Amino acid sequence: MIVTRSMTAFARHEEQTELGSLSWEIRSVNHRYLEVSFRLEESFRPFEMAMRKLISDTLSRGKVEVALRYRVPEQAQNALQMNVDLAKTVMENYQQLASFTDNAAPIDILRVMQWPGVIQTESLDQDALQATVLNSLKHALDDLVATREREGAALEQMIIQRCEQINDIAEQTKIRLPDILASHRQKLSDRIAELEVSLEPERLEQEMVLLAQKADVAEEIDRLQNHVNEVKHTLKRNEPIGRRLDFLMQELNREANTLGSKSIDTDTTRYSVDLKVLIEQMREQIQNIE
Repeated sequence: MIVTRSMTAFARHEEQTELGSLSWEIRSVNHRYLEVSFRLEESFRPFEMAMRKLISDTLSRGKVEVALRYRVPEQAQNALQMNVDLAKTVMENYQQLASFTDNAAPIDILRVMQWPGVIQTESLDQDALQATVLNSLKHALDDLVATREREGAALEQMIIQRCEQINDIAEQTKIRLPDILASHRQKLSDRIAELEVSLEPERLEQEMVLLAQKADVAEEIDRLQNHVNEVKHTLKRNEPIGRRLDFLMQELNREANTLGSKSIDTDTTRYSVDLKVLIEQMREQIQNIE
């Protein structure tokens, strides 16, 4: 299925597994390339490379922030074991040091329990845990992509609507051009009459030919409509299209500028301004397209 994706999205996914509870939050915003950052417990750092690959296989652009909260299985929490010998050693060493001063604080049992190795938990199978984490991350990414596609569908409709408006302006310009030239010819004739200047018909015709050449925007209109058609075609590509659309916006803007520079009346000037507004509206939204 061919869809347009936005780079701006958010997904939250929670999953209960045999190896624990996994809670994901993924945020993405527009970016020229794919940039991924993680907020993970240190115990999950060995899985980071595999997680990055899964994300890069799913997304092509965007600044992506991934956060994972993990809770060990309840049975593992109930299976805590204490290394009594180590706890005794820690306490004995503390008492020995405390004998060297008169201001020693009493032993904090909680601090003793937090000493590395005093409390032991059931060790989880790391390969199985990695497979579980990656599978859960895939589900979270699926949610993110679904959000990106919904946002992208709205952007696509907006772009198509603007393309239709640009086509309408191009057609109006084509229709108005003969009337514009005729009106300008009449104004020139009236001005010559007011000044009581004698001008040979051949010379007047030469001036009108030069004016028509200067005001001829047929090529610009054709290119404008070709670019609009290419935008619509690009929206149907089954691949990331953001950069290509951005390039097409530059081409459309170039033709709109040329149309404005060749304007000889207020209508074509207004058409040029309207085109630039529509193109800028598309350009701003295209920055969010993957």
